Amino acid sequence: MPLSRDQIAKRIAKELKDGYYVNLGIGIPTLVANYIPKDIQVIFQSENGLLGVGEFPSEADVDPDLINAGKQTVTAITGACYFSSADSFAMIRGGHIDLTVLGAFEVDETGNIASWMIPHKLIKGMGGAMDLVAGAQNIVVAMIHANREGQSKLLQRCQLPLTGVHCVKKVVTDLAVLEIHNNAFYLKEKARDVSLETIKRLTEGRLIIEGTIPDIEV
Repeated sequence: MPLSRDQIAKRIAKELKDGYYVNLGIGIPTLVANYIPKDIQVIFQSENGLLGVGEFPSEADVDPDLINAGKQTVTAITGACYFSSADSFAMIRGGHIDLTVLGAFEVDETGNIASWMIPHKLIKGMGGAMDLVAGAQNIVVAMIHANREGQSKLLQRCQLPLTGVHCVKKVVTDLAVLEIHNNAFYLKEKARDVSLETIKRLTEGRLIIEGTIPDIEV
């Protein structure tokens, strides 16, 4: 069966390392904070000016003035600090974010990502994604492999306006974990009971399958 949104986030959490400074995009990426390995410390940064984002609050603990960049109410860990957006983007543009996890509408075999706009649809704005893909040390994308019509979102070339160029190195979908290099998607893990034929059919971009592909452990 395909992975759930939480399972995608749980798999991505395995990419976190002790001491990492991490920025999480909206959607599936926000769930990654729920699955931090217990033996490591990770500091989450929000581009609206909070370093030390904590867990989502319970209903009784909601502070409407404490939000992340996606306008969700959050908590702050002990020792957290607040600062201007200018300082926040100086952290991002200066290369001080070790990992960012972003959602995407499309990713292509060259590592391009389209995540901020669908033409003729109302959007809130580009947010900080364009800075994050340029400034973060590593970018992992969390997304659904195909759209509701069964059309692949892993393409030869992105069709939507780009967020970043040649920047994505790894994609985790509901069907698979793929690495991008040499202008191709390399299949590294697959969802349990999802066939290789299904992944091939739903991947428009060049797909490389080498050796035995293990199941995703979540």
